[in-house]
Amino acid sequence: MSLESEVDLPGEAVLPGALPDALRAELIAFRRDMHMHPELGNQEFRTTAAIKERLERAGLKPRVLAVGTGLVCDIGVEGEQWDGGPSMLALRADIDGLPIPDTKADCPYRSTVPDRAHACGHDVHTTVVLGAGLVLAELHKQGLLPRPVRLIFQPAEEVLPGGAADVIKCGALEGVGAIIAVHCDPRVDAGYVGLREGPITSACDRLEISLDGPGGHTARPHLTTDLVTAAARVVTDVPALVGRRFDSRSGLAITWGRVESGHAPNVIPQHAELSGTVRCLDIEAWRQAPDVVVAAIDEIANLHRAKSEINYVRGVPPVVNEPGVTELLRDAMIARRGVDSVLGTEQSLGGEDFSWYLEHVPGAMARLGVRTPGERHVRDLHQGDFDVDESAITVGVELFTAAALVNGLR
Repeated sequence: MSLESEVDLPGEAVLPGALPDALRAELIAFRRDMHMHPELGNQEFRTTAAIKERLERAGLKPRVLAVGTGLVCDIGVEGEQWDGGPSMLALRADIDGLPIPDTKADCPYRSTVPDRAHACGHDVHTTVVLGAGLVLAELHKQGLLPRPVRLIFQPAEEVLPGGAADVIKCGALEGVGAIIAVHCDPRVDAGYVGLREGPITSACDRLEISLDGPGGHTARPHLTTDLVTAAARVVTDVPALVGRRFDSRSGLAITWGRVESGHAPNVIPQHAELSGTVRCLDIEAWRQAPDVVVAAIDEIANLHRAKSEINYVRGVPPVVNEPGVTELLRDAMIARRGVDSVLGTEQSLGGEDFSWYLEHVPGAMARLGVRTPGERHVRDLHQGDFDVDESAITVGVELFTAAALVNGLR
């Protein structure tokens, strides 16, 4: 693999490591194969094996995590373990898919697994880190990698509270001084990345509620608990009530994804179930959210004489980009693609368990543009028709390899 192409780092140095055409084609094929075979969190055995095989073929020594899926792999480390202190840069990818059907029509690489899809771009994230690792391994052989790098292929990002906790428990952050990641952004054209210092995602928790009552005939709702009305009131009144118990600038939002109750039009049911998410822009409000939300649900349920059982599942805090690592990504992207390739971006209400790594080491996440330039239809995340402009893979690899090199020059 030839890595002779160079890119000027403005005012300071020259960066090697442009992506060769043969590897670019191989990475697109790898992403398509992964897209066709999505696996849910903690079940990513095929994906783990494919990543491991390709890294080993490059002469690297990946280690499968103790949980059975996911890997870590060091580049530029002599011996079994790194003992140079917390100086490695970690590149993180998530590898799991989603439990939704792939609805793309006439797509040769659509999912072959019923009700499973890579609809959040994890196949792209994985391919980017794999490609960056292959390029950096070649640079290391040539004596051009100034500092070791760790690749982290994380399972179960879509499973609250996220697989990051398992990765951290396995010691994947030992020796790491900073960590970076990308996330696909279907609202940004391929060729660009979005960056932001401070919070870039939101906190995300999950709500599971059961409501119970004696049931009865719809002709006599006054003699029983009208459970459907009680559930409807929880759906509409709890978000409104909680919204008056937090500063509106905290951006706390409760959104329901499932409401189920009853089987017949003339029978008041005995049981109802609701589930949804609690999202929050502000970390202090997130810390208070469980007590406030649970109290509001109980108030509304009691008002309608329904017995409530609430399972508030703690999820993830916001991803808060550290300024220095954000600047590293900015410098790396400018070195590869020029100053116009870096865009500002807003904090989203999406949740990401990359935030757990940032509780331990500084880091930053960039939004990777994946929309085909000129395309009007937004193939949004977590929808069955999600797809990407595959030139974004090259952009991501270039960003990560440049970041590793710039980090070594600091």
